Amino acid sequence: MSRIVVIGATGHIGSYLVPRLVRAGHQVVAVSRGHREPYHQAAEWASVERVAADRSEEEANGSFGQRIASLEADAVIDLVCFTPESAQHLVEALRPQRPLLVHCGTIWVHGPAKRVPLTEDEPRTPYGDYGTGKAAIERLLHRETRTGGVPSVVLHPGHITGPGWHVITPAGNLDPRVWRALALGEPLALPDRGLGVLHHVHADDVARAFELALSRPAAIGSSFHVVSEQAMTLRGLADGVAGWFGREPRLDFVDDAELERRYGTDHAATTRAHVERSIAASIARARDVLGYSPRYSSLEALKEALRWLVEHGQAEVDGQDF
Repeated sequence: MSRIVVIGATGHIGSYLVPRLVRAGHQVVAVSRGHREPYHQAAEWASVERVAADRSEEEANGSFGQRIASLEADAVIDLVCFTPESAQHLVEALRPQRPLLVHCGTIWVHGPAKRVPLTEDEPRTPYGDYGTGKAAIERLLHRETRTGGVPSVVLHPGHITGPGWHVITPAGNLDPRVWRALALGEPLALPDRGLGVLHHVHADDVARAFELALSRPAAIGSSFHVVSEQAMTLRGLADGVAGWFGREPRLDFVDDAELERRYGTDHAATTRAHVERSIAASIARARDVLGYSPRYSSLEALKEALRWLVEHGQAEVDGQDF
């Protein structure tokens, strides 16, 4: 049995990961801001040690890293680190003990794809605060490992999908009207003839990858993509979702101005951000080194997410079964 600290334990990944770790026989310390409950209740949470910590506030006063170090973990899983400064603060506190550090990155360490499927060895070309921050953290952690400091593994999930939150739709945004359009046969606006690519992954598949990383010494010092078996185009996703309702999608291929008119500025910008990257990531390394094998396809993950959204009144499909 190992003692595992999970930072960000009640979020998308942690809600699945913490029960997995308990079932595997680990002693788990769940660190989260406040006492927010996980997305999904499970009996295993009753045996978890809960720690409330405001990371931003405690990093500002210099206490967060020492707080985590004081928990004396064999491994620390960090699901909510977004800047190299935050990563450096944690690493310096953990260095005397040198627990395994497993960090949650993102496939957005890659910029617009030039070769597909993208491997983890592809030169990093991120843009935007999120991707550039995660790429900087990845460099920092691998340098730390190479120089004999805290050993680390970096996992790069795709578009994390599952019940409990709004997920990236077949239009590449978070607009719930997309589901209605596909369910009712209404026109759906897509850019670039719907050929932009998305690579979803179910949150439980991501959780499984983190669990596997804890017991694979060969993974230390490496990065791994964690996505579904195949990426899909927007039009492919739209066709799949419409098919759940016995329909063919009615696709309108539009330019940027019309995309913004249909979805509004924020949703259109989200679509464009996904389409510009069009990342299709290889999982060959994760399969070979971690033994990772995703249970869910992109469409299966989306279907489970949509069922939850409909049941909780956050998406409308006109009462149709699917």
